Amino acid sequence: MKSLSRIIVGFALAICGGLALAQSYPNKPIKLIVPFPAGGPTDIVARPLAQMMAEGFKQSVIVENKGGAGGSVAADFVAKSTPDGYTIMVGTVGTHAINGSLYRQLPYDMTKDFTPIALVASAPIVIAVPASSKIKTLADLIRDAKANPDSIAFGTAGNGTPGHLTGALFETAAKIKLKHIPYKGSAPAVTDLIGGQIPLMFDPIQSVLPHVLSGKLTALAVTSKTRSPLLPNVPTVAESGYPNFESTAWWAVFAPAKIPENVEKILTREVQKVASSAAFKERLGNVGVQPNTNFKESLSAFQTREIAKWAIAVRDSGASLD
Repeated sequence: MKSLSRIIVGFALAICGGLALAQSYPNKPIKLIVPFPAGGPTDIVARPLAQMMAEGFKQSVIVENKGGAGGSVAADFVAKSTPDGYTIMVGTVGTHAINGSLYRQLPYDMTKDFTPIALVASAPIVIAVPASSKIKTLADLIRDAKANPDSIAFGTAGNGTPGHLTGALFETAAKIKLKHIPYKGSAPAVTDLIGGQIPLMFDPIQSVLPHVLSGKLTALAVTSKTRSPLLPNVPTVAESGYPNFESTAWWAVFAPAKIPENVEKILTREVQKVASSAAFKERLGNVGVQPNTNFKESLSAFQTREIAKWAIAVRDSGASLD
């Protein structure tokens, strides 16, 4: 009986200790891992997020950039980190929806190795042409592509990027065949688009927005469900005859799997509070990234839908990376 009593007391103390640890969270700095180098679109989201989380928690939230392998290096690092809520990451459409289908061998599981916290922000892909192009509307593009299969080239930031795979989704939806030209990043592709070396581009709004506003490029459509507030006169693909079409780059917070339930709740509450605030929207600036303010759908359910959608895009594109 004494042994049984000791076991019960020990078990109770362990539970109380765990609850106390969770309830005191956070009591030391949190590392927010960013899976790409500093200065990119993910940084635009991560740094104001970290700053405002730190203000809410009254505890430092330190941004740490870990680039490599399309974000897989950072995701693998977080997946294998201690599940205590002190190492979390800003996951992307790539790290947590595309890479599982794109890479032949991924060192982490996009769902089993993580605790999904909250969707933070998203940005549409823009379908753009040079201002001098005879193609002025999405209907023009589809008409010309059907008349000349596999002859109209579209540039992107590279194989397996959201721009590339959105192009593949659009080809399937519109029943057309385009010719993909992958670049090493958005900047050289945009330069060639402006110069007329390529006739078409699919890329997140951040890279093309300044050139659309300056009149150097024409935006045929955006791929979000609703129009971008920064390009209010540009129609969506959905309203252009493809009502179910939606494709966005997105950013969300993930923690390692099996973090304490109380810690998960605290993190979720704080991230949602930041994302839905007017201050966060202001700090994101006018680059086309829209904060998420609707949390009716869980990040887990959203991620499941996204994984299925992008698996089809990867299959249809034929893209594959080692």
